[in-house]
Amino acid sequence: MYIPFTGCATALVTPMRDGAVDFAALERLIDFQIEGGVSALVPCGTTGEAPTLSGEEKRRVIAFTVEKANGRLPVIAGCGSPSTALAARFAEDAARSGADGVLCVTPYYNKATEEGLYLHYSAVARASGLPIMVYNVPQRTGLAISEVAYGRLCEIPEVCAVKEASGDAAAASRLISRYGSRLAFYCGCDEICAPFYAAGGRGLISVASNAAPRKMAHLCAVCEGGRLRDAASLQKELSPFISALFSEVSPIPVKRALDYMGICSDEVRLPLCRMSAAGSARLKRSMEALGLL
Repeated sequence: MYIPFTGCATALVTPMRDGAVDFAALERLIDFQIEGGVSALVPCGTTGEAPTLSGEEKRRVIAFTVEKANGRLPVIAGCGSPSTALAARFAEDAARSGADGVLCVTPYYNKATEEGLYLHYSAVARASGLPIMVYNVPQRTGLAISEVAYGRLCEIPEVCAVKEASGDAAAASRLISRYGSRLAFYCGCDEICAPFYAAGGRGLISVASNAAPRKMAHLCAVCEGGRLRDAASLQKELSPFISALFSEVSPIPVKRALDYMGICSDEVRLPLCRMSAAGSARLKRSMEALGLL
């Protein structure tokens, strides 16, 4: 099995208005991504505020994304939960909706032993039958997948990829060197896209591409072409914008960016709140510098 994309995938925000999912805005966002040349769509992940979505909302967002993508791009559906039973159910729902794969974050708060991780992902695999991308983001979950644990996860045939979002480029390089022949590694941090590719990464799952799909897709294309000097230059050019996007808890800033662009509201669900005035001004300046406004 394999995750069916290389290049830039967008970790979609979930647009909201008056407390509900704004499906009209989600359709605009999906069209904007496809027109911008990204390679895949990833709904209901961290950027999609998945922990605050109900099970029914997740099911509807994923099904809607699959429908609107209409085969033009693969859809890798977020199905993470600290409950294995719920993660398996979300993965099963994603398969029924026509998703091409699932992104499954490590069980947060509960954490897990290496054996627990193996059993967790085995249950998700049985439920969906889809290719699974393991999502390692220890700063969010409190659980970092060890190098030994990756070896155990390789025993699950459906586990074929990793979204590596620890932000540690050196650790990513070691993992790719050790497991890259078995697992496809995707960068989960916009700010280290170029060095991650240089270490052997397969692609990027991007927050920034929500607002700048063409620029992030171009960065990935340059990286894939082996033009590392050009990639480093592009990464440097994008750095102030990416830094502003993570100056407050994501996806608060990227929703503010999309609000500036008229694509969706900057509404988020508590415990997230709207971006500060100072942060918003910094973000706007960085967008203007890139020609996004």
